[in-house]
Amino acid sequence: MIYKSDQASLQGFLEDTSNLKTGHTPGVFFPETIEELSDLLKTAHTRNRRFTISGNGTGTTGGRIPMGDYVISMQKLDHISELVQIADDRANLTVQAGVLLDNVQKKAEQSGWFYPPDPTEKLCFIGSTIANNSSGARTFKYGPTRKHISRILVVLPQGDLLNLSRGACMADDNGMFRITLPIAGNIVLQSPQYCMPDTTKHNAGYFSEENMDLVDLFIGSEGTLGVIAEADLLLIRLPKSIISCLVYFRSIDDLFSFTRQLKDPENSASPRAIEFFDKQALEFLSAKYPEIPSQSDGAIFIEKETTPESEEADLETLFVLMESCNAMSDESWMALDREEQARMREFRHALPLLVTEWLRKQHDSKISTDMAVPEGKIRELFDFYRSSCEQQGFIYIIFGHIGNEHLHLNILPRDHEEFLMGKELYRKFISKVLALGGTLSAEHGIGKLKAEYLVEMYHEAGVREMARIKKSLDPFLVLNIGNLVPVAYLENENH
Repeated sequence: MIYKSDQASLQGFLEDTSNLKTGHTPGVFFPETIEELSDLLKTAHTRNRRFTISGNGTGTTGGRIPMGDYVISMQKLDHISELVQIADDRANLTVQAGVLLDNVQKKAEQSGWFYPPDPTEKLCFIGSTIANNSSGARTFKYGPTRKHISRILVVLPQGDLLNLSRGACMADDNGMFRITLPIAGNIVLQSPQYCMPDTTKHNAGYFSEENMDLVDLFIGSEGTLGVIAEADLLLIRLPKSIISCLVYFRSIDDLFSFTRQLKDPENSASPRAIEFFDKQALEFLSAKYPEIPSQSDGAIFIEKETTPESEEADLETLFVLMESCNAMSDESWMALDREEQARMREFRHALPLLVTEWLRKQHDSKISTDMAVPEGKIRELFDFYRSSCEQQGFIYIIFGHIGNEHLHLNILPRDHEEFLMGKELYRKFISKVLALGGTLSAEHGIGKLKAEYLVEMYHEAGVREMARIKKSLDPFLVLNIGNLVPVAYLENENH
């Protein structure tokens, strides 16, 4: 096993995209086998070690940044197996946690298969996407990562290997799981009893449902219950053809009407992705894409799967809907071939890069939301975001996954006073989203930055449930302390 403790090697493990700058660690371990990972955890308690598990640094909530604990880097666990077809329309791909998502998707496509989860950052580790139940634009049709995982191999905090196939370990009618392990012994564990928000995307706290699968407790648990070291990914057949388009609107009302009709199950347009850009986001992008019409009040990006036989009819359906909603059809951008679609993907992904460039000239980081609301509530949240920012005079952009009622607001402070004002406004956004029945985090997770807000969503009882589950599987508090579950709830039994 490789171990590094020199400052030059450690520095890269003290940062991600969260801008959290207080991380520190005595050293980083690089297990090269799952057995080495297990051995590290087996001896953690007797050696008085705690570990933070590190993905590839693409997270936004500080989850991989250690606060004095040792780091375990997953980058050497990067074996990817050959595809195994299990049905006419299904295949399995076994991967270790350190495989890049980009490599998974390329390997699948080369063989005519498709792995639907598509977080924007392709250089994330696949294990991290499972631990974070990652999603993205295609979640509108295909759901988040958990729907595409058939097996996980978890290294538990005391070193046990738990090989879990979906359906093999289900909670009973009282929500109880029973596991017998060589090291930890018999564990009786109750699944969370709190209610989940009625949103199509949700990644805040441990998953819960009646008679749930133990696999789903680990997916989205942000590495706090065990280290996902290996997984079987479910693949589907690669779609034959794609229609991509960027549709501009002069009126935000027309844009929301268009979105509502796109999402109507009876509408044959049925896209797999529906993404939103507000006027301010388009203004940011116009620095790189001057062809964006200046009179546009917003835009919708659509991806739709089709076939060569049905493409013409699908395009006609889309054009009719655009015309009925007063879209700027002549100025809109249609991409039917792979080269043009690649350019459109670059357009979609350029916005975060342009924001980062802008922020480099400032002293403070952005304030960003990752909240989602139940079906039919997104217009109310959008209006609240927009009016609140306009009243404060902020520079801001709103963009994201409108198909899932999930928009990202970025407030871009020009000075520290605006940064503090933005942080205060963020708490008001939380209150608004929770009042609408929404979730604190739709896709980025909780990590260290948002743990303090969990009590507002789940109340004291719900967070104590999370602490109970964490301590049932990690009684010596070895793994990812400070992530997701607030530390005070782990260290103070009577909190």
